[in-house]
Amino acid sequence: MRSIHARLFSKRFLVLMLISLLCHIDLKAQPFPKKVHRIVFLGNSITYDGRYVTDVAAYLRVKYPRQNYEIINVGLPSETVSGLSEPNHADGKFPRPDLHERLTRVLQQTKPDLVIACYGMNDGIYLPWDESRFAAFRTGMQWLHDQVVKAGATIIHVTPPVYDESRGQAQGYAAVLDRYAEWLLSQRDAQQWRVLDIHFPMKNYLETQRQQNATFYLAEDGIHPQAQGHWLMAQQLLVGLGEDQAATATDARASVAFHPKGAQLLELEAEKQAVLKDAWLTSTGHQRPGMKKGLPLAEALQKAAALTKQQKALLR
Repeated sequence: MRSIHARLFSKRFLVLMLISLLCHIDLKAQPFPKKVHRIVFLGNSITYDGRYVTDVAAYLRVKYPRQNYEIINVGLPSETVSGLSEPNHADGKFPRPDLHERLTRVLQQTKPDLVIACYGMNDGIYLPWDESRFAAFRTGMQWLHDQVVKAGATIIHVTPPVYDESRGQAQGYAAVLDRYAEWLLSQRDAQQWRVLDIHFPMKNYLETQRQQNATFYLAEDGIHPQAQGHWLMAQQLLVGLGEDQAATATDARASVAFHPKGAQLLELEAEKQAVLKDAWLTSTGHQRPGMKKGLPLAEALQKAAALTKQQKALLR
């Protein structure tokens, strides 16, 4: 009789332990140290587009609901970290904005725990290989790294997305970005930087798909990825952060399909990011003409909080 009771107790204990583990799964093997709460994405128009940022943010929201990660997108179209600009940029209307002009304000206002920075696409200004332009990129990246660390945050560098010469105008530029990406990856050993690679996985994916369909592309203009390209970027970031389950997802919806309300949570995240990015850009300031004026930051944060509340209700 005692052995029956003992077995029943043992089974109940195991069930309770399993439930406890499932309830606390978001506390295990987290992609960031515990001190990381506010994550700021820096970059150019691809980051400003923000679909890969939304994909990452939605995944983290669904997988780690108790962590309440705050994702801030302050990507700015046309921007470089090299400080370079071609003479005829935007038909001569304005030079490329330079991250040097605004980074201090961004860091002061957003107060990030972690910065994820994706530069390079614009930094060679769509011209053939040139050592002086490459030096400007390297100097700019070193400066960015040092400024973020000085501000008390950590930084993850991201290699630039692939450039598709079959769709774009800049011949030879794909090889330029290959070398920029290779240099960034070399800093893992040279300076112990944390660098996540999206460039070569995107390049390999593009080449593989094109072997099956010669007209396949990720970016219609060779530069700005469409939805599938943004998911590839998000996927490589997530896998690089240790989220192996994202590796098999075919798109952003599939990546959050492990939750029955995953699609709704993704849509709410997209709505939230759209509200916040323009508000943060307007608040922190920049010198790029033609940008949408965002809501006052306090109002945008209030709207974002309401959307987060909806997400939390769905996650219960």
